[in-house]
Amino acid sequence: MSKTKPEPATAGIESKQTTVGSVFVSNYPPYSTWNDAAVPDVHRALGEQPLPDATLGLYLHIPFCRKRCKFCYFRVYTDKNSTEIDTYLNALAKEVELYSRQPAIAGRPLRFVYFGGGTPSYISVKHLTTLVDRVKNVMSWDAAEEVAFECEPGTLTQKKLIAIKEIGVTRLSLGVENLNDEILAENGRAHLSKEVYRIAPWIQELAFDQVNIDLISGMIGETWESWRETVQKTIELDPDSITVYQLELPFNTVYSKDILGGDSLPVADWKLKREWHQYAFEQFEKVGYEISSAYTVLKNDKPCQFVYRDAVWQGSDMIGTGVASFSHLSGIHFQNAPSWGDYLGNLEDDKLPIYRALRPTEAERLTREMILQLKLGVIKPSYFKEKFEADILSLYADAYEKLQNDGMLRVNAASDEIVLTQRGLLQVDSLLPAFYAPEYQNTRYT
Repeated sequence: MSKTKPEPATAGIESKQTTVGSVFVSNYPPYSTWNDAAVPDVHRALGEQPLPDATLGLYLHIPFCRKRCKFCYFRVYTDKNSTEIDTYLNALAKEVELYSRQPAIAGRPLRFVYFGGGTPSYISVKHLTTLVDRVKNVMSWDAAEEVAFECEPGTLTQKKLIAIKEIGVTRLSLGVENLNDEILAENGRAHLSKEVYRIAPWIQELAFDQVNIDLISGMIGETWESWRETVQKTIELDPDSITVYQLELPFNTVYSKDILGGDSLPVADWKLKREWHQYAFEQFEKVGYEISSAYTVLKNDKPCQFVYRDAVWQGSDMIGTGVASFSHLSGIHFQNAPSWGDYLGNLEDDKLPIYRALRPTEAERLTREMILQLKLGVIKPSYFKEKFEADILSLYADAYEKLQNDGMLRVNAASDEIVLTQRGLLQVDSLLPAFYAPEYQNTRYT
């Protein structure tokens, strides 16, 4: 394969090759439009009372990993020792403490808590319990609907799992990604499949409210035979929910740098990745799961939810703590300092480490909620009429008409539903730029 040119965020819905560029849409307007000029807006909002009826969540970024996966684009570190980890976690707790004193946050109950990474399960039990004690002292989550915790199987011990359960975690998410050891090794994963099976009995014994397994279709080296085997083994592990992502190549991954440097890489095209994704969902549905979004299936005989996802997609307030983390408060988006030194330095000076921000317009907030909720597969125009006093079928008439003509969705005004077809759901992220305002159509996403 020759050197590949970057793919813009607005790549066509029928693009075939997996080229370098962000595809997964997690916010709007694009992050690249955020700037430091809007940071004073964040501080003003923190000093005011929250918007009426706004729920609040807390995201805790634990940016440490045993290895960096070759497809990873998150802010993670693989070279920090115990002292450096201790320094970071002290700063993280201090950041939460600073937020807890702000008028927009003080006294508000947490609807959800999310430990994300990196690898939250990488840190020691002592580090985890010390962090949680400090955070809970100023922001208790005893009444939260969900406490989610991401894990890498090889970092878990029975003692650590017990500690994770004891801090109140209700949704344990395992980054399995694949159950073929050659594929795991090629893609830079730190764990092997034996570590998944080692921890499975401990997890079952602890009876977490919900156990999720993450998979990725299209990892380097994947074949139909290996994917079928991974899907079947995942079914046998019997998780409460399963999330399937399609491999993409954002700009700052190891694989992307290799491609842009001229190396050849056997990346599955989008058509094949979607076929693998579709196959997985079909097999999961056959054994009693139902589709919850473009990525997730849930057991249909057990109450399951993903409060973090639903709250964020509905515009909930969320304070994202930790290096490079993203937040949303009182209608304003903002991000923390993306470098280790800047993040820690701000907190040493008793300052919140806010780096850039954006105050979207009412129209942009509407677009954001609509496109993110389209990932659920079904949205109701009446929701947006009630919340934004807007008729989305009129405002976005051209985009909806084109996507309906292309077989990506169906508009049913009589039942108050816009429903993505199976074909549309499998490539939903590539459809969403159709709703972007003209000034964002060719803007780099990150």
